[in-house]
Amino acid sequence: MRIDHISVYPIVLPFSSEFAHSLRKRYSVKNIIVQVVAEQGEINGYGEGAPRSFVTGESQESVVRSITGFIQLDNFPWALDDVSQIWNFVDGLFHGKAHNAAICALETAMLDALGKHQGKNIIDYFPQDSMINKVYYGAALPLAGKQRIVEICRLIKKMKVKKLKLKMGKDVSQNKEILDTVRKVFGEDCDLKIDINCVWNYALALKHVSLINNYGIKVIEQPMRPNDPEISDFADLMQKAGVVLMADESACSLGDMEKIAQEGCYKMINVRLSKCGGFRNSLKIIEYLRYKGISFQIGCHLGESGILSAAGRILCLLCSDAVYCDGSYDEFLLKKNVTVEDVSMGPGGEADPLNGPGLGIEVSGNNLAELSEGFNTITVSRPLP
Repeated sequence: MRIDHISVYPIVLPFSSEFAHSLRKRYSVKNIIVQVVAEQGEINGYGEGAPRSFVTGESQESVVRSITGFIQLDNFPWALDDVSQIWNFVDGLFHGKAHNAAICALETAMLDALGKHQGKNIIDYFPQDSMINKVYYGAALPLAGKQRIVEICRLIKKMKVKKLKLKMGKDVSQNKEILDTVRKVFGEDCDLKIDINCVWNYALALKHVSLINNYGIKVIEQPMRPNDPEISDFADLMQKAGVVLMADESACSLGDMEKIAQEGCYKMINVRLSKCGGFRNSLKIIEYLRYKGISFQIGCHLGESGILSAAGRILCLLCSDAVYCDGSYDEFLLKKNVTVEDVSMGPGGEADPLNGPGLGIEVSGNNLAELSEGFNTITVSRPLP
């Protein structure tokens, strides 16, 4: 397959309503779409990155620079005939987390294009010894007032989804109100995990211990900042109470996983494609976690388009041992999407494989043009012989 050119689109994805967590309120997100055009325009492959400065340190602007630089490397596979070329290229890029959203977007677009060229779904390029035929997603609730939480809970309950992730902040009374509201709607018939996004310190974490115990919290996601020296004390306290700490912002690379395994504070990891650098790097991380006996979930970034939702679906299907799956919230969050298909989860959080070559989705050129309007699209053409 001959790649003709690659375009990088900065986009803004608007939300249908506000979604808040402890670090900020969001009405939209800034993501990056990569388009790989091959075989004189007959093949179009797409990938997406979700740069979040508080996770990998990336911004929309830095991801554009990174991708542009990657494409111009001497070993970029402009003649792409086998998936091993993608793996070799990705393996030769930077390790760590500083370019993970960029790597995810470019790698996924190359996989989508190759899959379409070869008539294969991307899932066929991966080992399938842990594969399942359906995904059951959980639901996420924002940091919000009581009435908003009640509305969302009723919708989730109507959909018969019972695995819930609740965003929490620094305000103990507000956090208690959220937990109390959720329990009043669901009773005991739900699995609760809470996501703190790093804003607690040890003293504030201790103030929440009674809430954690009284409301039956099973998992706490990233309660403190990465490298907070007091995380080990809180982890010990939670372990005695039967509560698992899950790392997210602390866990972006294989090096992070090795550090986490050595320290032993986090017993679960949130693996997200954009945060962890795409399929190749995410699956290396998952294999390491399996080897170390550390559990994991497949997560998503707030505000992924149908492209990342489709990619996340594939990763979930490859991981029957994931404790939780989060994602495919498109219909419930986005005002406008880039995909023709609705990649959202259905009743019970159930979602099937997306049939068809590549990612199994089609991107709307009109929607992509609208969502990238006002931004500078970068196009890099195949080098002259």
